[in-house]
Amino acid sequence: MPELADFYPGYESRFTETSAGRIFARIGGSGSPVLLLHGYPQTNVMWHRMAPLLAKEHMLVIADLPGYGQSDAPEAAPDHSPYTKRAMARAMVELMDQLGHQRFAVVGHDRGGRVGYRLALDHPQRVTRLSVLDIVPTWEMWAKMDAKRAMKVFHWTFLAQPYPLPEMLIGKAPVEYMEWKMLAWNGSDTNSIFDPRAMDHYRAFFSQPARLHATCEDYRAGQSTDVAIDDADVKAGRKIECPLLALWGARGIPAAGESPLDVWKRWATKAEGQAIDCGHFLAEENPDDTLKTLLPFLRG
Repeated sequence: MPELADFYPGYESRFTETSAGRIFARIGGSGSPVLLLHGYPQTNVMWHRMAPLLAKEHMLVIADLPGYGQSDAPEAAPDHSPYTKRAMARAMVELMDQLGHQRFAVVGHDRGGRVGYRLALDHPQRVTRLSVLDIVPTWEMWAKMDAKRAMKVFHWTFLAQPYPLPEMLIGKAPVEYMEWKMLAWNGSDTNSIFDPRAMDHYRAFFSQPARLHATCEDYRAGQSTDVAIDDADVKAGRKIECPLLALWGARGIPAAGESPLDVWKRWATKAEGQAIDCGHFLAEENPDDTLKTLLPFLRG
């Protein structure tokens, strides 16, 4: 395995004890705090093309989710509770507490977006602004899981299968699986859009059996406890109260169904958003256009 590149020179590297174990984060920049949360099957490195401009106006906390990157992988439980987005959101609040940030903005891609909207619902006093990249809420995904969507997001049902089926099958060729999924999800039909050094980070993370297991637990929680938590909010009429910006890839999965903005308007009292010319990986495929919309939103 080649030596892994440092994408955030000058940033602090920090492990912080939380209820989900140690959370690893890179911290740098100056200004109002912004928590950046990555998605599957990636790590904090995915923000490397956007961080330089964001850091000119914001103090960035670029974290690895529990079980991902260099953060600890909590021991699994029968109800998958350590990997619910509620548990992950709680760990992120604890991280920001220890860094001295009582209120902060959150930008989350993919699984990180799910942690972000759960954080905004569970801890509304903490989140100033929320941006979600290329997702709609978990409850909406399962409620609208028709045959067409199921074929597009078969990994949702595959990764949620009981242990050890997905771990056993993916574990035979974890890097090949990861690269194939990233190829299928990006809008260019080639993984050359990713920095090769970033791909080294993703390969190193995804090759570890304990972390492969953690990512499956993430999806098992999504199929069970997460959707039940969302359902409770739907029935109670709870909505995200902070301003929300939804961005999605024009060639991504959410774009193929109901307008993601229309979906988020049902979940948030102040929602805006638009499509970005790319596939699933906005921050790496088209960081310029993503920043053109995100930066003004974060400024308020």
